[in-house]
Amino acid sequence: MYNIATLNKISPVGLSHLSDKYTVCDDVSSASGILVRSQDMHEMEFSKNLLAIARAGAGVNNIPLDRCAEEGIVVFNAPGANANAVKELIIASMLLAARNIPEGLAWAKTLEGTENVAKAVEKGKGQFAGSEIKGKTLGVIGLGAIGVMVANAAVDLGMKVIGYDPFFSIKSAHGLYSCVDFMPDIKNVLPLCDYITIHVPAMDSTKGMFTEELFYLMKDGAVLLNFSRDTLVIEADLLAAMESGKVGKYVTDFATDGTFGKDGIIVLPHLGASTAEAEDNCATMAVEEIMDYVENGNITNSVNFPAVTLGPVRGDNRIAIMTKGEPNPVKLATAMFADLNIKAVVGGVRGEYGYALLSTDDTVTSVPKVDEVIKVRVIQPDEQ
Repeated sequence: MYNIATLNKISPVGLSHLSDKYTVCDDVSSASGILVRSQDMHEMEFSKNLLAIARAGAGVNNIPLDRCAEEGIVVFNAPGANANAVKELIIASMLLAARNIPEGLAWAKTLEGTENVAKAVEKGKGQFAGSEIKGKTLGVIGLGAIGVMVANAAVDLGMKVIGYDPFFSIKSAHGLYSCVDFMPDIKNVLPLCDYITIHVPAMDSTKGMFTEELFYLMKDGAVLLNFSRDTLVIEADLLAAMESGKVGKYVTDFATDGTFGKDGIIVLPHLGASTAEAEDNCATMAVEEIMDYVENGNITNSVNFPAVTLGPVRGDNRIAIMTKGEPNPVKLATAMFADLNIKAVVGGVRGEYGYALLSTDDTVTSVPKVDEVIKVRVIQPDEQ
């Protein structure tokens, strides 16, 4: 029996996917796995029982990834599970900006108690006249699960779409409409776009990527949408670009002291994944990732270890080996267990950290100590 601790409120639909081998608990110290949404875990101490943490969402900035890797704890996220929810909100946000809807709603509220309100509305509505998004050009910066869905939806609405992603994957290419233009340099994309939406992960390499230099390249009056992370944009440069008219409006899902309440800035209260469907999908994916890792040793959608799988355990013993600073975990693992009849072995590296997974019919009686090895876990059929 395995204990799974929950931090924050986790969707009951997701938790229902846990098999009868698992018990949901509040005691983190006894847990084999932790399901989390937004709670900050950076100051938490982890027990040696903890095998995995699964974020029921995409962003993992609330989890100490490197420390987890050092302690042999796999961190999962749920990429794409909330993609449709975010896509729909971005399309809605483009319309909010294009049609001046927030300003119109705020003005309409001021008419409460006005005599003959219908006449007052007709008289004042002209100040909120906007534009249509059909025929406009949208630049999608980052073509992962969300970016691809936004690009395709925009095409369906009659927009011209240009995509940019230096790490464009084959999976994304298969899902993207063929009519979406693709450019290898963001500097060539920005001058062409009426709307620009950001869909890149928040990492050291992307922090502050939207600076004065990129704002200068934009078409005058362009609308910038940021539903990824506030840290991707240098606020001082953004505000200067808005003051100059280079950026017409900024729509974001992240409230900050520097942008909140400013003219031309539409701030949503972090609603990107706030739908019942997205919460269910994210929790379900997180639960299934933890179970597959705990029971089979397989790693899918980890953010601190490589993707490695041997499928489900079918009567064999599994040996999972985590390494640091080892360029070939498979070679190391096979050398460590050379006395066993190894049926299959797979592995890989992600940055400094590696993972190898072995299958054998033999009984594992001892585990050699090797400097490069962080943790070794033996998964036996009678545990299942």
